[in-house]
Amino acid sequence: MLVGFIDVLASAAPTPGGGGASAVAGSMGAALGEMVANLTTGKKRYADVQDRIDEIIPKMEDIRSRLIDLAQADAEAFEPLSKAYGLPRATEEERAHKAEVMEAALRVACEPPYQIMETICEAIDVLEELSVIGTRIAISDVGVGAAFCSAALKGASLNVFINAKSMTDREYADELVARTQALLDDGCAKADETFKKVERGIRWGK
Repeated sequence: MLVGFIDVLASAAPTPGGGGASAVAGSMGAALGEMVANLTTGKKRYADVQDRIDEIIPKMEDIRSRLIDLAQADAEAFEPLSKAYGLPRATEEERAHKAEVMEAALRVACEPPYQIMETICEAIDVLEELSVIGTRIAISDVGVGAAFCSAALKGASLNVFINAKSMTDREYADELVARTQALLDDGCAKADETFKKVERGIRWGK
């Protein structure tokens, strides 16, 4: 499946694109966190956090599953926007119709990448926790997962920003951009700090 996705991603096909790729990257970040939780479970050294690990495993499984679904949703949401760009605009009536259709399609196209960001932020919160309670033998994978999620969050945000930029309803667009920026700032700060914490622990024991 992954090879097929990457082959299509590399082609001239309009979808999948950056949004879908971001969702898949975020799913991989969540999967790495889930792996660390699975490696932690049942270990005597981590018995005091076993109850929390038991909650984390299905949570991360759900997050990565939702992100894969959102990769498909992102591709589907682009289709009406792609069609809207091709609408005729020779007459005033056609231009008005195209503008109306475009505005609606732009809003639809923003929904999956925004949801991708929300979901990735859930994964980042868990990775942050796993950097403290996860097994030390796989702690580097927490850092890798955090790095994937940070990149995925940035990637998905660009899809929201580029579509919001073309909206005529600037009040709606500005509010959407503000919410997106807040997710980006908070999520990347947590993910990047988690990566640094893991790196410090591995390289300098701090």
